[in-house]
Amino acid sequence: MFKYTCLNPIAGVGLDLFSDDYQKVDSIEGADAALVRSAAMHDMELGDSVLAVARAGAGVNNIPLEKCADQGIVVFNTPGANANGVKELVFAGMLYAARDIVGGIDWCLENQNDENIAKTAEKQKKNFAGIEISGKKLGVIGLGAIGVLVANAAVHMGMDVYGYDPYISVNAAWNLSRNVKHISNIDDIYRECDFITVHVPLLDSTKKMINAEAISKMKSTAIVLNFARDLLVDEEAMVDALAAGKVAKYVSDFPNTTTVGAKGCIVTPHLGASTAESEDNCAIMAVREIRDYLENGNIVNSVNFPNCNMGACTTAGRIGILHKNVSGMISQYTTILGDAGINVADMTNKAKGDYSYALLDVDSSVTDEVVAKISAVEGVLRVRVVK
Repeated sequence: MFKYTCLNPIAGVGLDLFSDDYQKVDSIEGADAALVRSAAMHDMELGDSVLAVARAGAGVNNIPLEKCADQGIVVFNTPGANANGVKELVFAGMLYAARDIVGGIDWCLENQNDENIAKTAEKQKKNFAGIEISGKKLGVIGLGAIGVLVANAAVHMGMDVYGYDPYISVNAAWNLSRNVKHISNIDDIYRECDFITVHVPLLDSTKKMINAEAISKMKSTAIVLNFARDLLVDEEAMVDALAAGKVAKYVSDFPNTTTVGAKGCIVTPHLGASTAESEDNCAIMAVREIRDYLENGNIVNSVNFPNCNMGACTTAGRIGILHKNVSGMISQYTTILGDAGINVADMTNKAKGDYSYALLDVDSSVTDEVVAKISAVEGVLRVRVVK
């Protein structure tokens, strides 16, 4: 019996995928797995029982990835599951900024008691006149699941689309419209584009990547959209630029005291993935990832360990070994198994940065004594007898 806990509300359509072999518990203490959305886990005590954490969403900055890796805890996310919901809100933000829809709505509410509001509106509407997005240049920074959807949809909206991503995946490249112009120098997007939208993960290398220097290269009419993470933009520099008229608008899905109420800022309360469809999709993917890992030892969509998939086990046993990415590890495992008379029928070993994962199918059961010997190898973080 596996035990799991939910650190945030998780859509029932996902939790329903757990079989009778799973029990939901109220605390992470004693749980084999945890599902999370936005709950802060950095100061949370993760006991030895925890094998996996699944983030029902893409961003994982609320999870201590290295700490989890060192404890042999695999962290999953659900890339692409909420992509369409975010994509649609990006276009809503683009249109809000281009047409001053917010200002128009506010004017209607302020004048709701005017008996001649229809006639007055005809005189006032010029104050809220905007621009159309068709024919404008859109720069998409980051061509992952969301960025590709935004870029492709913008092409169909008649925009001239520029895409920047030096690390674009093969899958994303296949899905990207041929009409999207690939840009190798991000400064070209800053200089040329009327709309700029950012869709990259928050890393040390991307933190405040849109800074004062980048902003200084933009058109004074530029509209910047951030539906990825607030820390990707130096928002103090952005607010200063808006106040000075150096850029036109900043649309963010991350409210804070810097941007809310500031001139030129349109801020929404983190609505990007807050659709019923997105929450369902994320929950379904997260549960499937946890089940595949706990039941089969397979890793798909991990952010701190490499992907590794050997399908369902058809041999007598399977073990998974989470370890540091150093040389000589595999030979030590096979020696220990061989000395115990256990034949390795199939195996794979994958690496990601400082960490690796070995999955071995064997022709006989693995004893506790063998597990203890493998666990004692320097660099081994956790050994799991999957079957």
